[in-house]
Amino acid sequence: MPMLHTAVVAVRDRARLQEIVGTLLRFGLADVVHSLGLSRWSTWRSTEAEAEAAHTALSRAERVRLAIEALGPSFVKLGQILATRSDLLPREWTRTLETLHTQATPQPWSVMQPHIEAQLGRPVHEAFARFDPEPIAAASIAQVYRAQLRRPDGSLREVAVKVQRPDIRAGLEADARLLRHVAALVEERFPQLERYRPSDVARQVGDALREELDFNIEGRSNELVAQAFAGDPDIAIPGVVWALSTPELLVQDWLDGIPANRAAGDARFDGRLLAQRGAHAFLHMVLRDGLFHADPHPGNLFALPGNRVGFIDFGLVGHLSPHRRDQFLVLLRALVEGDADSLVMVLLEWTGDSRVSIGLMEFAVERYIARRGSGPLRLGDSIHEFMDLARESQIAMPPDMALLFKALVTADRVLLQLDPDFDVIRTAAPLVREQMRARYTPQRLLREQRAASRQMYEMAADVPKTLRLLMYRLKQGRLGVDMEVRHLHRLSTALERAATRLSLAVVAGAFILGIGPTLLASQVHLFGIPVFPVLGGLGAVISLAVLGLTMRRQRALD
Repeated sequence: MPMLHTAVVAVRDRARLQEIVGTLLRFGLADVVHSLGLSRWSTWRSTEAEAEAAHTALSRAERVRLAIEALGPSFVKLGQILATRSDLLPREWTRTLETLHTQATPQPWSVMQPHIEAQLGRPVHEAFARFDPEPIAAASIAQVYRAQLRRPDGSLREVAVKVQRPDIRAGLEADARLLRHVAALVEERFPQLERYRPSDVARQVGDALREELDFNIEGRSNELVAQAFAGDPDIAIPGVVWALSTPELLVQDWLDGIPANRAAGDARFDGRLLAQRGAHAFLHMVLRDGLFHADPHPGNLFALPGNRVGFIDFGLVGHLSPHRRDQFLVLLRALVEGDADSLVMVLLEWTGDSRVSIGLMEFAVERYIARRGSGPLRLGDSIHEFMDLARESQIAMPPDMALLFKALVTADRVLLQLDPDFDVIRTAAPLVREQMRARYTPQRLLREQRAASRQMYEMAADVPKTLRLLMYRLKQGRLGVDMEVRHLHRLSTALERAATRLSLAVVAGAFILGIGPTLLASQVHLFGIPVFPVLGGLGAVISLAVLGLTMRRQRALD
């Protein structure tokens, strides 16, 4: 079925598939093309052969990164997602994929102006007091411009205008289709790669692209975070101008600052204070709100006058349920205290694969705790080691936690640039204690007890119905049981042998009962001894001896 589906998709997206195959070949990844059976879509040229020879000196991870960048935003998004999966990929690969960039050649103003005006529903000069036609940033999906709005009182409001490139949606949707079918091919041809969950990753890429193409989603995430920090004068989140925003155009307040990593050498800023405020804000997003900035790299984390911290670009955000936040609190405590049992329990909750060896997991956790020692805890290093531990234990992390860990590592890197001696765990300790106290308040415990009681009551209410259905099925002889039995092939062989012996016994018994009386009545004698009665007696003795030996051997096996 995946082969048929891929053929159908290939007919629809033939040109793009040929481009993808050609790019993989150009960067020396011919084995990937051949393994997936995509060689027939190759349009190989001598120039590509020369390019392949030039790239074979690079590591495989570097060649994959270059191919991903050449293939555009859909594949860059795939690479960015894979860069968060240190639980699946070696660190060399995730570090290489982290360097993926989405910078692109800006589209000229003659192309972008009609698109912007179509989104606004009016000319640019009518919507804005000033609009700079030179983009300040250009990525593969969108470009950003600086502009000014006139307030009712006549003052000017500085804004950033993020606009989607025109006609990009169809290409991204085609790529998403192709990625889904390539993932199905991988699962069909390489069952050993099942733990990497190719289809889940492809689905995650498709979902991320759909969200990234709808700027309203980014605007709502931005607004939710802004509301959470509305009373904090040290944190700045840009406001959204909804009156001018559309799914393909987002207008936000301009934050007048510098990238956080450049503030360390600037006399106007206190790097240590910025690091503390940035870490506090990020941890509040995670532990208090469950909605966090998932890509806090230096370009999205700003230092503002007065040592204020600003967050921009909420195109990639993470969501944590209350249960996930509780798990993260337990994990933080276990990392700080070196609690191996708690780490094992968290890992067991995260894995849905019954084939994972608990013994192997416990051994890996104990080794991780011993390796970490009792020295100061560096969050980034600890998370990298924890992801290595998950990979050693054959555990695929939940996507939301993998995204959180990647965001924490990125934030920790920026914070250490602001203050090389910064200890995020020490900064997080009061907030963790506060959240742990909140977790065990009488009100929450009572609420959880009531919820559990409701669930038990609902289950109890279903018991009579379930028992009635069970008895009905038993009466009809239609009760089905789905069981996983170890060594099922041995059981099958034993049953076949028993059935064969029983059949032979039945046939032999019927034969003896049918002709026995006739033979016993016959007068055949040998040396004056009746032949058939003697043979029958010998047969009975031999049968009893064989039965006794068989039962004795069975008892010995048991």
